[in-house]
Amino acid sequence: MGETRVDLQHLLEDLRDAYPGALEETILTEVVANSLDSGATCLRLKADPASSTLTIVDDGSGMRRRDLVRYHDLAASTKTRGHGIGFAGVGIKLGLLVCEDVVTETRRGKEHVASRWYLAGRHKAPWKWIPPLGLVEDHGTAVQLKLHNALSPLLDEGYLEGVLRRQYQPLLEPEFDEILSQHYAKGFCFEVNGRVLARHHARGAEVSRIAVCLARKRRPTAVGYLTRHETPVPDDQRGMAISTFGKVIKRGWDWLGLTPAASDRMAGMIEAPALAAALTLNKGDFVRVGSRGALYLGYRKAIQEAVSQQLAHWGDAKESADKAHRRAVRPLERDLETVLVELADEFPLLASLVERRAGGQKRLPIGQTDSAEDGHALLSLSVMTQAEISEESVSPAETVSEPTENESPPEEVKEETPPRLDPSPGVAVVPGAKGRSRPGRYGLSIRFESLEGDPDLGRLVESTVVINDTHPAYRRAVASRSEGYHIALTVSLALARLAVPPAEEHEFVTAFLTHWGEALDRTPRRSRKRR
Repeated sequence: MGETRVDLQHLLEDLRDAYPGALEETILTEVVANSLDSGATCLRLKADPASSTLTIVDDGSGMRRRDLVRYHDLAASTKTRGHGIGFAGVGIKLGLLVCEDVVTETRRGKEHVASRWYLAGRHKAPWKWIPPLGLVEDHGTAVQLKLHNALSPLLDEGYLEGVLRRQYQPLLEPEFDEILSQHYAKGFCFEVNGRVLARHHARGAEVSRIAVCLARKRRPTAVGYLTRHETPVPDDQRGMAISTFGKVIKRGWDWLGLTPAASDRMAGMIEAPALAAALTLNKGDFVRVGSRGALYLGYRKAIQEAVSQQLAHWGDAKESADKAHRRAVRPLERDLETVLVELADEFPLLASLVERRAGGQKRLPIGQTDSAEDGHALLSLSVMTQAEISEESVSPAETVSEPTENESPPEEVKEETPPRLDPSPGVAVVPGAKGRSRPGRYGLSIRFESLEGDPDLGRLVESTVVINDTHPAYRRAVASRSEGYHIALTVSLALARLAVPPAEEHEFVTAFLTHWGEALDRTPRRSRKRR
């Protein structure tokens, strides 16, 4: 009888490569995620360079003996997608790659157990029971990493604080207390080498609130802010960041599909707990197919609308110029969608842009669920201003309001004086179904951006092809009235990097342009008139 064997070291290395950041940052991020999911209110980290150990202790619910046994199985998890940050069962297992051993101690009720675990070869990762070291006092879980490298950044106090502030920024900002209190009722704090990390309000010359509401409710399901600064902000803080359950998932402007004129002086953050249902394995992106894909794309559209409103309020004119480009390329986008559908069979990687199966990305039924809070809702979008929301008959407890000039602002956490809030931001609303729903189309879109000195004609960002309108070739195409062909060529070059290896890009571009040219010979479909 045969037996399936697993190369554990190779598997762990593949999992490591699936995460966007450094391995040490991934390990620390995963440990914090496990602590948050266990209901902890405090996470204490102690780095000891002399003994090359990092000890992480939380006061969560802890594990029972049988749970600790399963803890040593790769990809074993008792968590449910959408009810926390961690769900894949990977977590601390990646620590085996950089540690001599991993000691785990947990206490729940009368059960107080501990184990030592290490990688003993490519195919073996033995563990054994050991007496508890006394790291956990009442309840919770402790993980002690004995690191191979005495110079590992995990032994640096500054590095630990930097990772926590970067990866779990909403937990350290009072602006998110209201929405996160629904999941962390007792709050949460970080302690590094006996020092509690201070919490700070969002900083900037101007700070504007952003809120996203679900259908028929005025209590926001996603909140955040957009800041404008007088001087350029650091590169790693620019753009809009999105988080779920306090864990930052993405940063920048590319994922949102917006680029303000003063993008180097703007930053922001928005927390959307419902998007935990759409997280990928590495917590570095969101799923884009099926109902989870519709959830993410719906929230993304709502955030786009809210941020665009605020940028217009601040006098950012870049989006208005972009809208003029959009009107010109809409017919071309329809042709490109047809071309992508035809090419998806020959080049399967394009299916992620225009999915044809039921529940995929090409057409997603919008607003056909009674509840959008279960993490699997399909969303449709509209935008309402703050004044329009206040005109509706809603209960005071469910109203999203901002202080007016004659009213005093609500009480804030009193660590420091909060920045001035913009009195009239827009609120993006995700309404429910009303009557017959209309399908939402999520395919490839085209956006124009000025990229002086960039040699590329364009680039693919998410499901958007960004056209460089300052490129000499584009200016020549405009002068000769051949923008359509230039855009088609740019799209084909951008998609070639996704669809095929570099050696086959020429064949892909040829096939793409052939299908694009044949699209002119097809008779456009006529929609049936409804009675």
